[in-house]
Amino acid sequence: MLSAQAYAPYPDPETYIVEWTDKIWQSYGMGLIRDHYHPDIKLHGAYGHSGGRESIIEGCFVKKTAFPGRAFTAEDVVWEERTDSSWVSSHRIVNSGIQSGHWQYGPPSYRTSTSRNIALCLVRDAFIVEEWVVRDEWAVVEQNGLDVGAIARELATHPNPMILGTGCDEGIFGRPPENPLVAGDSGPRPDSHPTQCRMVLELIELAWNQRLLNLAPTYLHRSHVCHTSRYRSYCRPEGYQQSLGELIASFPDARFDVRDVAANTDPFHGTRVSVMWNMRGTYAGAPTYGPLTYSPVDVLGISHFVLRDDKIYNEFRVFDELAVLTQIERARAQVQS
Repeated sequence: MLSAQAYAPYPDPETYIVEWTDKIWQSYGMGLIRDHYHPDIKLHGAYGHSGGRESIIEGCFVKKTAFPGRAFTAEDVVWEERTDSSWVSSHRIVNSGIQSGHWQYGPPSYRTSTSRNIALCLVRDAFIVEEWVVRDEWAVVEQNGLDVGAIARELATHPNPMILGTGCDEGIFGRPPENPLVAGDSGPRPDSHPTQCRMVLELIELAWNQRLLNLAPTYLHRSHVCHTSRYRSYCRPEGYQQSLGELIASFPDARFDVRDVAANTDPFHGTRVSVMWNMRGTYAGAPTYGPLTYSPVDVLGISHFVLRDDKIYNEFRVFDELAVLTQIERARAQVQS
């Protein structure tokens, strides 16, 4: 049983995540990160890996200054007990606000943007020791009136250390776990919600990897809505097929590897399954991002699957599509040089 000291001084894990996030962002208290993050925290993002909580404070301060009135609203926290002193939190957030300060992409636009993030945190003895973050950066850049392609080219040729980390040998994120239902990137997990977790992973294997999109209606509620990159939504199973087809069409050899799983049921949100996944593929299909480069792309994503009546009612699929375009632009720049 999870000890209360694992999420102290809050009454439960969800409150721990939501309230300290508000304390940091709403009060402009970036330094409060030291109260909850381990000094040697490992951080994983769209471009690779970095570490240390002081770098997190620096990055958060820049973003807060650029969006001083931005609201970080918790949509859901899918948390799962791991040991009596540790747990994981998959925290889905909607960000909305006006960019009135400078940020890593340029000067103030004075426009409002709305996007989703999901942060997967491993918490041990009330300290976050490892975090995986995915953001819909394309939506923010586009809604702020910026040229997404130009931003990607700038990132590709002049990497910003506050955005980019370092890569691994086997792709950016390394070899996937053998059985993420037993142990994922965040470590061993209990046999929590086995039926629901297996159903979701079966959908990913059959529809995403084996391209059996015709089976999607078997798993999806008739009123299913998929919320995905660029803050877009696709309705019903037919829309789900379209959203997935558009992604795979650009990377016809794409493989989606599940890296971590967590599940939770509560009276308000119902049953949800969080899946962290990694897509690796070659930009050799539909020229969605400009002329084909036949180069590899490696992207981290997290999906929240909301279940109702033994069907998947919603999927919230978050990944950094700007990072996808940046990798393609990097391949173009290497050819030109």
